[in-house]
Amino acid sequence: MAFRKPEWPDVGDLVIATVVRITDYGAYVELDEYGKEGLLHVSEVSSSWVRNIRNFVREGQKVVLKVLRVDAEKRHVDLSLRRVTKREKREKILFWKKDRKADSLLRNASEKLNIPLEEVYEKAGTLIKKEFGEIYEGLEKTAKEGADVLLKIGVPEDIAVTLEEIAKEKIRIPLVEIKGILELQCTKPNGASLIKEALLSAQKIKGPQGTKVHIYVVAPPRYRIVVSAEDYTKAESVLKKSTETALKNIAKFGGQGAFRREK
Repeated sequence: MAFRKPEWPDVGDLVIATVVRITDYGAYVELDEYGKEGLLHVSEVSSSWVRNIRNFVREGQKVVLKVLRVDAEKRHVDLSLRRVTKREKREKILFWKKDRKADSLLRNASEKLNIPLEEVYEKAGTLIKKEFGEIYEGLEKTAKEGADVLLKIGVPEDIAVTLEEIAKEKIRIPLVEIKGILELQCTKPNGASLIKEALLSAQKIKGPQGTKVHIYVVAPPRYRIVVSAEDYTKAESVLKKSTETALKNIAKFGGQGAFRREK
């Protein structure tokens, strides 16, 4: 967040920058997180020979760069593109997006409560960052589990409740998905109805908040069961309960069944 960032980055830091101007010897960029100008020298653009720097960067482009030198007195920052790995680039962009999202959520809380943003950060943001490492991680947990997550670390109730409402509205919780095939057979006259009942009983199994069970017909007697949840542990638990329920019920109805996981 802009109001709590240090004035200058440290050597070795990864930064998000916008290319402002390109010259024969390099590109001048604006450091988005610091409001400072930096230079990406042509020698730091690529490990291979750079015939034309515009083949690598262009005006208005956002890039992830590594800080090589910082001279606060001269207000100068030297940067590198070639020293940033693909993994570092991917992780920095993800972190930056989450940081901006967290800033937006705290701003929403500030406006909703009609209190200064600095007060929201002081009474909530600093506590969340200390507890969870990053503010977004704490707000994501709040979206999953409610305001108690914040109350336990000392966030005032009015701010905690407001952040819960905003987080649940604005944060989309990522889900994992696992699946498998149920094979159910029943030779009784009403076998089709009994199979349907067994499948419905499996689909009604409830897990942690956000967990969903869906069952689709592949081709009788095969039915695909798909479980989505916040993490694999929860998904596996619900899948186990659902398939066991289906197999138990079809056996009780006088039929037979089997289950196999799909990758």
